Amino acid sequence: MEVTWWGHATCTIEDTGVRVLTDPLFARRFAHLRRRRGDVPPPEAAVADAVLISHLHSDHLHLPSLSRLAPGSLLVVPRGAVGAVPRLRMLGRARGLRIREVAAGDVVRVGEVLVRAVPALHDGRRLPVGPHRVPALGYVVEGEARTYFAGDTGLFDGMADAVGRVDVALLPVGGWGPNLGHHHLDAARAAQVLTMLEPRSAVPVHYGTYWPIGLDGIRPHEFHAPGDEFVRQAARVAPEVAVHRLGHGEHVRPEARR
Repeated sequence: MEVTWWGHATCTIEDTGVRVLTDPLFARRFAHLRRRRGDVPPPEAAVADAVLISHLHSDHLHLPSLSRLAPGSLLVVPRGAVGAVPRLRMLGRARGLRIREVAAGDVVRVGEVLVRAVPALHDGRRLPVGPHRVPALGYVVEGEARTYFAGDTGLFDGMADAVGRVDVALLPVGGWGPNLGHHHLDAARAAQVLTMLEPRSAVPVHYGTYWPIGLDGIRPHEFHAPGDEFVRQAARVAPEVAVHRLGHGEHVRPEARR
């Protein structure tokens, strides 16, 4: 089992011969954001048996990045996504993508791997406009290991029961601006998740990649520091968890429970 972090919330999970890609974002610049660390992922990053979309915000459901997927790729999205983002249906037809809408509790089989959708506490609308009826999701990818991809979420009651026992947790620890609301995890709240889920390993994601144009000199520590701060917080509250702070394009093979 291997995890590669490409930047922001984009990861490849390889387990039991299956490649799962999360929230692909393959842009150097979009909207008011530009990539400040790490190269744009290479073409092989877009190769996957299944692609998981956590919610509809454009840094997680990025249509130009989805256009790089190979025809026939399975695209798993929150239920209601196709209706909320009409261009998604058009892209699916043009690229020959197999789109599967899911809600929390649904399970999708991909080869020898099971992908289970789990709840997330986050505003899942397609901003700046859109109905507030498409929920944000996380996913548990179960093969040789159980890997939790949180997407974007805050802490919520029943989180441990909803996610279940996992071996590896891919947790957001930052964002792309100086302020994070309670529907996000920062480094300290992500460390609390470790005490709830008790994984063997964790990888911090969703930080240190994109930053608003023109804000380079404003509180730069908010951009650079969350990964190191998560390592520090995790060592304090969950020292038994092995935390792997990856660089862009780096991978790790976390140890799964036996």
